[in-house]
Amino acid sequence: MGLEDRLVASEVVIIGGTSGLGRSLAEAYVARGAHVAVGGRDEARAHAVAAELGGGATGFAVDVADPHSIGAGLSELGAVDRLVITAILRDANSVRDYNIDGAIELSTMKLVGYTEVVHQLAERFTPDASILLFGGLAKDRPYPGSTTVTSVNGAVSTLVRTLAIELAPVRVNVIHPGIVADTPFWAGKDQALAAVLARTPTGRHVTTSDIVDASLFLLENPSMNGANLEVDGGWMML
Repeated sequence: MGLEDRLVASEVVIIGGTSGLGRSLAEAYVARGAHVAVGGRDEARAHAVAAELGGGATGFAVDVADPHSIGAGLSELGAVDRLVITAILRDANSVRDYNIDGAIELSTMKLVGYTEVVHQLAERFTPDASILLFGGLAKDRPYPGSTTVTSVNGAVSTLVRTLAIELAPVRVNVIHPGIVADTPFWAGKDQALAAVLARTPTGRHVTTSDIVDASLFLLENPSMNGANLEVDGGWMML
């Protein structure tokens, strides 16, 4: 039985689905016949992206950096088979030059915001529902300015454990993408990408398609639960 034969989700919610990896995953689910609701901070953009996705996709506004507003943002959603939260802020925040507001926003988004989304939808998950949270490899390989990013991604990697236990039988997993070379953020950064490639045993960069495939595996495989999956071509080994 192949992966496509196991795809049983009909109602998919992707928060952070208006761009980047979230949008690519939304496209994959629409292509498989699921109804996808894409959420983002900008309501007009969410509706525009949903129209571009087609397949009856819908858009809604939700700001995971403003936890008190999340309940209202999710109020129109019904039963949920799959929930994906990819929302992230790119934060460069060192200890010596500490931006308190930036640290609070990112920490609130990935810890309180992610958890509040799950809280608000807890009674709407179907019995075979699954949840996918996005972390990042800064949890294990910090870099100058990653103080907040490293901290919150480390916390997300442990948050999955309590969620998987408290929400059972709903499955909860986390994906930690490596440097995804074909995303707009890395366009024109050839020197940095070459350095990454030199330390990647597979000899190839991680691509958006790789992350989508891995995400579908975590969301659809019925035995994946409480996992932290690093998708980096072995980069973290060197």
